[in-house]
Amino acid sequence: MQKRIKDINEKIKKGEAVIVGADEMPELYEENPKRAFREVDVVTTATFGAMCSSGAFLNLGHSDPPIKMQKVWLNDVEACTGIAAVDLYIGATQLSESKGFEYGGAHVIEDLIAGKEIEVRAESYGTDCYPRKKLKTTVTIDDLNQAIMVNPRNAYQRYKAATNSSDMKLRTYMGTLLPRYGNVNFAGCGEISPLANDPSYKTIGIGTRIFIGGSIGYVIGEGTQHNPKEQMGTISVRGDMKNMSTEYVKAATIPGYGVTLFVGIGIPIPILDEELAKSTAVRNSDLKTEILDYGVPRLNKPVVARVSYEELFSGKVEIKGKKVKTGSLSSLKIAKQIMDELKIWIEDKEFYLSEPVERLSRDVTYKPMRMEKKIIRVIDIMTREVIVASPEQSIEEVSEILVKNHIDQVPVTIENMELRGIVTSRDIIKGIAEKKKRIRDIMTKKVIVSFADEPIDVVVRRMNKYKIDATPVIDENGKVIGIITISDIMRKGYREESS
Repeated sequence: MQKRIKDINEKIKKGEAVIVGADEMPELYEENPKRAFREVDVVTTATFGAMCSSGAFLNLGHSDPPIKMQKVWLNDVEACTGIAAVDLYIGATQLSESKGFEYGGAHVIEDLIAGKEIEVRAESYGTDCYPRKKLKTTVTIDDLNQAIMVNPRNAYQRYKAATNSSDMKLRTYMGTLLPRYGNVNFAGCGEISPLANDPSYKTIGIGTRIFIGGSIGYVIGEGTQHNPKEQMGTISVRGDMKNMSTEYVKAATIPGYGVTLFVGIGIPIPILDEELAKSTAVRNSDLKTEILDYGVPRLNKPVVARVSYEELFSGKVEIKGKKVKTGSLSSLKIAKQIMDELKIWIEDKEFYLSEPVERLSRDVTYKPMRMEKKIIRVIDIMTREVIVASPEQSIEEVSEILVKNHIDQVPVTIENMELRGIVTSRDIIKGIAEKKKRIRDIMTKKVIVSFADEPIDVVVRRMNKYKIDATPVIDENGKVIGIITISDIMRKGYREESS
């Protein structure tokens, strides 16, 4: 037995459709699977979280005299031109040229939806039909001909969680990650997320009508980085910003990373067959994801643990025998509010289901960027023969080692080259002035380190961040296997890269 979307729409029209939230369906299904399929017509799903791959097409209308915008800024945030004279696309993560992380494209979008005035600056090279070369004015969303949110990638089927094994605090798009597995951050709304409830994409495809930002919108295709083979499908969506609400579209700054846009998306899943009844009964305990180590600055990060969303939402997960706190970058509260509002829209006959004209692909393979140049790594240029000191050596003895070898610092190790600290010539000068005797009394115990497989640009960024000019290179067991200095990078790294 199967149902049809047009039959469900007829029931909606008559006020006879049975609509439940994705958080209600599991219990109904477990009580009686066949009855759940027969009686439930629609399951509402939703998500609300940071969706960086978002933005808006805006049409400003023509000025008098006309201008063909070559460059344009909205509240000092540069937008993309090159799509006719006064059309532009503003990306959510683009930063203000004067305010940096404090304000960006996401804030422009939220301000437009809120009805605020936006300053427009534009430049042009001038033509016979578009003679104007500069423009400065203000607009509100009501002044625009179109304000269409078009988001290339939203509503991941699932997200991979993040933690940090390094000794440094990391600022990432997954939020702040504390050192030494200090926390785990994750995203997504688990069992109520749209694609988690229709993992085969039976009802979600091109033309599917959705709730987006408080307005009715549509799925316009698979999202960028759509990766169904890894259960990481995405959707590309559009909606009319003139009907949206700032309750469901909010700009935010992620410290140390940049600007993002929180977008609310709700999708009704029509229960057309028993398979959909079963998939919409998914629980957080059924949904698994990996915790990745962002302490390793590589594209393919190591998997630290595999956990369920039930564990993530519990507030703690276990990593290497240690209980680690979890934090969500998505809002379950607002997602459930969207789910409930979508249910009301359907019950009030303000929202009908649409048949997708084409299903999302299930065969796409996600590919990384093609790199033409060889990536220079630490192991390629580090000094392998490392001069080290012992915590028990005298300051005088180690100072002689520095002078003799024309170096400014040495790692401090115990037997088997296990790193315990680092000591510099400045530490020694200070130690002598304070009448200290042993290296253990003056060494820095919290050492900034590098790893053999890291790209050089990551190490340069680290050195700049901590204002140092060298780091020991350690293996996964904390043993010193080399040292890399800014001189090594300048002498060897840049020469190899230029060749």
